[in-house]
Amino acid sequence: MLNPVVTVMVKAARLGGNVLLRNINRLDALNVVQKDRLDYASEVDADAEKAVVKELRRAYPDYGVIGEEGGTQAGRSGRYNWVIDPLDGTSNYLRGFPHYCVSLALVDNGEPTDAVIFDPLRNELFTASRGAGAQLNERKIRVTERKELAGAIVATGFAPRERARAGAQLEAVRELLVHAEDVRRTGSAALDLAYVACGRLDAYFEAGVKPWDIAAGALLVREAGGRVCDFRGASLPRMDDKAAVSRQIVAGNIRVCEAVQKTIVSSGYTAAF
Repeated sequence: MLNPVVTVMVKAARLGGNVLLRNINRLDALNVVQKDRLDYASEVDADAEKAVVKELRRAYPDYGVIGEEGGTQAGRSGRYNWVIDPLDGTSNYLRGFPHYCVSLALVDNGEPTDAVIFDPLRNELFTASRGAGAQLNERKIRVTERKELAGAIVATGFAPRERARAGAQLEAVRELLVHAEDVRRTGSAALDLAYVACGRLDAYFEAGVKPWDIAAGALLVREAGGRVCDFRGASLPRMDDKAAVSRQIVAGNIRVCEAVQKTIVSSGYTAAF
């Protein structure tokens, strides 16, 4: 049974997902803005975030909000913040590429305590609460049991803000492919992490991610028995600290995560930061 906070989050995520689904047949008519080089947002992103925030604040009016589109809205509690990406995978969505989601996390003093990632196209609902495990459509999920990098499927992303380090990242990918079965690039960090949590991927790594990209997914992986760290193996920064603009993340089951992290170091990718 979902706890009361996650129940509210699920309702909010489904409302956001409904906004995405209502607009998939009018993609050519959407207003799209370029936030930064190769970084886009549409009116759907904003509308979905409004729907999500309205529902969350109806139930918890004192909590703050850190959203990709709406920025930071301080709450009276000072302790709790919703970290929201109403459409993770905007570029996929705008091209009709069927891989995107709504990602929500509740953060307590910088640490995620509850998470929901909702894929409205597949009607897949990933949920987690600290200490209570992770679920996909209310069934327990676990990371893979792979013991080494050999044969692993690893996902990554090429964030637009990280293109200056693309050469170093590609060298890390080249070294990973010496042993891994393959490397995937899906276009949604949140779904990559959810797929690690449920065993569809063995590991995921990326630089330049933001709190709203990874807060929910990081908790999912941990609660599914996996590990999450930065490229040097250290803990991630606070998820309510927007100043950490060049975040790195490696996630996977404990052994594969360690192998990916060590490969990143040995490839020289970490020296680019």
